[in-house]
Amino acid sequence: MIRKSVSLFVLSLAVLSTACKQGSAADKITDADMKTIEAEKALIGKLPIVELDKEIHDFGTIKEGDVVETEFIVKNTGESDLIIADAKGSCGCTVPQPPKDPIKPGDSAPIKVSFDSKNKPGEQEKTVTLTTNTANGHETFKIKANVTPAAK
Repeated sequence: MIRKSVSLFVLSLAVLSTACKQGSAADKITDADMKTIEAEKALIGKLPIVELDKEIHDFGTIKEGDVVETEFIVKNTGESDLIIADAKGSCGCTVPQPPKDPIKPGDSAPIKVSFDSKNKPGEQEKTVTLTTNTANGHETFKIKANVTPAAK
């Protein structure tokens, strides 16, 4: 019994002594690793930045059933291509049409937004959300309208 305990103790020491052998952190980081880290640091901050020509478009008073359309101009004031991966309205009545191609730094592109007021009487405010490669990953803007009810 003692012999088994001593053998187990010696085996444990052997495992611990080899498992705990670690070099310093400097031994593990290579020059290639440092170059990669520096390259990643250089990319930080070189993101696209969205600048919209307006945050809200007010269609004013429209009749129930009207389909109205506007355009938002998005400008990329950042340092890399702006990619709009997705654009969604807060409901099915609001349909955005973003550009398909990336927007180069300094360039602008239109985003058409249509609003179908069918079955939407009263004050309306809808949000459009763009999924982008900007720092926060999304951008939003709004449309609103006062929809007069259709005569019944």
